[in-house]
Amino acid sequence: MTTILVTGGTGTLGKLVVPALGDAKVRVLSRKANGPDRFACDLMTGEGLAPAVDGADVVVHLAGGPRGDDVATANLVRAAERAGVGHLVFISVIAADAMPLGYFRRKHEAEKLLTAADVPSTILRAAQFHGLCLNAVRTVAKLPVVPVPAINFQPVDAREVAERIARLALGAPAGRVRDLAGPKVYGMGELVDKYVRASGRRRLKMPMRVPGAAGKVYRANGNLNLDADTGTRTFEDYLAEQFG
Repeated sequence: MTTILVTGGTGTLGKLVVPALGDAKVRVLSRKANGPDRFACDLMTGEGLAPAVDGADVVVHLAGGPRGDDVATANLVRAAERAGVGHLVFISVIAADAMPLGYFRRKHEAEKLLTAADVPSTILRAAQFHGLCLNAVRTVAKLPVVPVPAINFQPVDAREVAERIARLALGAPAGRVRDLAGPKVYGMGELVDKYVRASGRRRLKMPMRVPGAAGKVYRANGNLNLDADTGTRTFEDYLAEQFG
């Protein structure tokens, strides 16, 4: 039986990936060990990694945050190399190599670490999840006048990303695979409009220009991949599930 270690297994994506791994023996890495096959670990220091990785055939690296993805990935790669792991699967973000923002840059550094590692790897870049976009518009819609930056998004359903990750983890290492995005592109203003209608609100909007190097990339839609594989669930579908 294949043993798969999932970092971030209790997070938004991890909670969907773990049950999708079928008959595999799954270990979950998180900050607290709160059950069987749960391993407490600090990826930023590497403390607790060795026993979690020992004996794993596959490692699925989903843990991440606004800071430190490159550091955490470096620690995980070293532990996986020492343990003789056969396959490391990593979730990254579309345009990781194009966006001049810290989160994207650290994801790209993590990708390079995996590509150079002795452990065979698979890297999937995905668009922002519907839930992340909803949280963003929900936050700005608390204001009476909503600032709307000139940014387009291609949000994807987390369940479809989880399904893809699970298939990749159960297959052979494939390097960087085709990106995965949602079926539609939305401007930030469209996302705000759809949210306020679904939640029964009304808001005025104020367009904003994104300055600097990041704004230049956004204006050129450099944060998107219009040639990516696409899911089927739209942001409207997601809102219907949330608000009925």
